[in-house]
Amino acid sequence: MKTIEINQPPSAAASFLGVLLASRKQATAVDALPEVTLVRPQVVLDVAQIARYAQICGFHAAQGVPLSYPQMLTFPLLMAFFASGDCPWPAMGTVHLANRIVQHQRLNAGDSLRVEVQTGRLLAHEKGQIFELDLRILRAEELVWEATQTLLRIGVKAPAGPAYASSLTQDLPLSHQADFLAPANIGRRYGGVSDDMNPIHLSALSARLFGFRRAIAHGLWTQARALAALLPREALTQAELTVEFKTPLFLPARATLWNTREIKGSLQRAALFEVRNAKGDKLHLRGLLAYR
Repeated sequence: MKTIEINQPPSAAASFLGVLLASRKQATAVDALPEVTLVRPQVVLDVAQIARYAQICGFHAAQGVPLSYPQMLTFPLLMAFFASGDCPWPAMGTVHLANRIVQHQRLNAGDSLRVEVQTGRLLAHEKGQIFELDLRILRAEELVWEATQTLLRIGVKAPAGPAYASSLTQDLPLSHQADFLAPANIGRRYGGVSDDMNPIHLSALSARLFGFRRAIAHGLWTQARALAALLPREALTQAELTVEFKTPLFLPARATLWNTREIKGSLQRAALFEVRNAKGDKLHLRGLLAYR
């Protein structure tokens, strides 16, 4: 296993330039990803940055460090991986298909953390090659938060690995719980806090250059906006979240949140939920949240 330590991540502009330069990679088939771990050895949870993220996504101060926030700390490592020779495919045109988060312990502003991204499994999909990236957050050498990003590289012929299957196959009745707005500038605002300045999220003009009729919301913003409405107004100790991204949320938009609640295992509360369009007849995101 190769380990790459990044003590001073490049600026967002430099990271995006590296990703653009790597966009000439072809959609070639591979048998496995190189075994590599990228590391930020010391990252301090910044109270001002957490507050900015919370405000953009709709979280309340009483909720503490949002369940989805630590994923922002991995972004420089993800960009470094996509720009490197270890990643067989370009970031541009790669689709974020699913996301899974497990929080083992409560996180607090001021915590000093070790942030890791490691290459994971390959899975076959009818549209191309799925690959996973495993994300880990450690505090004093103890794993406190982890996630898996499931990504689809469209166009890869003869993809490797077992066939991909959805983990959210429950078919339960959902009820309309809330509406929320996704304003035209949310891609730029979220990009400013996450450093994800992909042009498809920034404006209608830049999105059209990449084949979209309008800018689309970041999937992780849509995930976070739903979480902000679903979670209790208190800090969590343990939680699990699984999300599958279905169709783009074009900006500006009014979205609707649908959910049902049930008891699930050792975690005290669980919710199957969906983000749909304003009419409620088009699915943008489906997820399962459990917490205590």
